[in-house]
Amino acid sequence: MTEQPSPLVAAQLKFQQALPKNVLSSETVSLAHATTRVLAQDIEAQADSPPYPRSIVEGFLVVTEETQPACNETPITFKIKGKISPNDEHVIIPEPGEGVEVATGSILPEGSYSIVRMWEAKLDKDSFTITRAFPPRFFIEEQGCDIKKGDIFITAGTRLTASHIGALASLGINEVMAVKSPRVAIFASGDEVIPHTSPARKGAIFDCNSPMLAAAVTTSGGLASLQGIQSDDFATFVANVKNALASSDMILISGGTAVGGRDFISDLIKEVGELIVDGVQMRSGRPLIMGLAGNKPIICVAGHPPEALRGFKLFGILALDKISGINAALPTENSPEN
Repeated sequence: MTEQPSPLVAAQLKFQQALPKNVLSSETVSLAHATTRVLAQDIEAQADSPPYPRSIVEGFLVVTEETQPACNETPITFKIKGKISPNDEHVIIPEPGEGVEVATGSILPEGSYSIVRMWEAKLDKDSFTITRAFPPRFFIEEQGCDIKKGDIFITAGTRLTASHIGALASLGINEVMAVKSPRVAIFASGDEVIPHTSPARKGAIFDCNSPMLAAAVTTSGGLASLQGIQSDDFATFVANVKNALASSDMILISGGTAVGGRDFISDLIKEVGELIVDGVQMRSGRPLIMGLAGNKPIICVAGHPPEALRGFKLFGILALDKISGINAALPTENSPEN
């Protein structure tokens, strides 16, 4: 018997399936501004990374076979033959009985060579001695071991992280095509809500949801636009949401689920678009209301700040990912906080 999803997962799936995928246009973005952006096109490597075999430690390049007899009883001594610095374009090949000093990043030859790490070599002026054997290609990073030429090494729909930026830079890439950051219009609601910068007064509460949700939107790759605090006036609220839809990709509302016995937000969504999820059968799930106005998600979360952030994490991030073209797993209660 197939296990039925929880009410939360069922609501997420319903909303996710209703959302359009990858409806945002793309733009060229420099690497310096690409972190958290969503890649719009696959990236094919035009070269190997690293572009040549190189040392990953400081030490001495030796012929592997010559190290095999080395032990404490029969140490082997090599004459130092020059140095390959990291900026050198040409390798130096050690002859029998010779070792070449290398640094981290030095270009190295193909073949049966190994690196004797500096701390494993007993130095004596222009020579060094070892007392153990070394395996082939020891501490040598091979050409293309990170990325092979022709590989698709980052796929479209990937949100770029610091490691992606490093990989792109390692191939000399400075620009990528990225999905435009979704513009999210944020509304707070309630006659009792006042700006957090206003003087405190009895009967009023500061709007902490707007700056909190704006921060959550930003860390999730969106561009937050604060639309202010809406009074419990239905016609005005509808007009303001319609106005915001003209310049936004998503609407995010905190509070206002029911006013004077009326399903305020549900009716608002029906007025400007289609109601998809009208509450979730879970703890504090009634204020979770989702809809669509054309291709644009409308998400209402609770007015209580912890629940507002929880609602955004469970449904807001889901919406941002879908319209940005990301194939992401459903956010869960245990997903990292934003």
